[in-house]
Amino acid sequence: MADNASKVALVTGASRGIGREIALTLARSGVAVGLTARDSDALERVRRECEATGARAATATADVTRYDEVRSAVDTVRSALGSVDLLVNNAGRIEASEVPLWESDPDEWWAVVETDLRGPYLFCRAILPAMVDRRAGRIVNITSGAALKDSAIYSAYGVAKTALLRLTGSIVAGAGPAGVRAFDVAPGVVRTDMTGAMPTHRERTAWTPVEAVTSMIEAIASGRLDPLSGRYLRAGTDDLSDLLERADAIARDDARTLRLRPYGGDDPLA
Repeated sequence: MADNASKVALVTGASRGIGREIALTLARSGVAVGLTARDSDALERVRRECEATGARAATATADVTRYDEVRSAVDTVRSALGSVDLLVNNAGRIEASEVPLWESDPDEWWAVVETDLRGPYLFCRAILPAMVDRRAGRIVNITSGAALKDSAIYSAYGVAKTALLRLTGSIVAGAGPAGVRAFDVAPGVVRTDMTGAMPTHRERTAWTPVEAVTSMIEAIASGRLDPLSGRYLRAGTDDLSDLLERADAIARDDARTLRLRPYGGDDPLA
């Protein structure tokens, strides 16, 4: 690993799906991995898989919406592996029913937002102070293409994933001068238990290979994508070499981030 590469990662929602694959990929690259989720048995299986690669691994069960459990999980991983210098906020959920907002269940709607937004916030809140003190660290917020377009049927998911982009921007604005990088990564549509259960994907035949996601996270962990901190990256679509060649222009144009689009040069908000 390069000197500035991440050495210890914490992956939320690591017991299955994309989170499991991210953890295994990081382990294979030599990163020590902390694994969090609610299913302790599934976490233990992933821990053994990670350790089989030769990497160190540790588990901590946590409900990502409960700050006491989040802090305890972070403390457990730190005690076992050392300071976390890469946080991957992967844990998430989506509405069970494809209905418009006015037919949604209020409790379920808010539960989606709590998992997909409050969860990443709480882990950032628990981990960022040490990153700022060390003047180094990386955070990946797993967002979605749903963050960039209106949806008639997944309003809670869209609200949470859009807000994650602003959360990432806030991290970069506040902690960027202290050497902390943050990234929004949209995984595309990977075949998982969640996407497989969604009626909207029932007829889907083309899926984003999970390797497109894991290779992007691995590149972030290596430090290769640091020039793109604060930007939205889409696995399976983006060519990382091309993005890096355009990094200066992306920064100059303030591209690949959440902004209001003016209607023209005479727009008073431009």
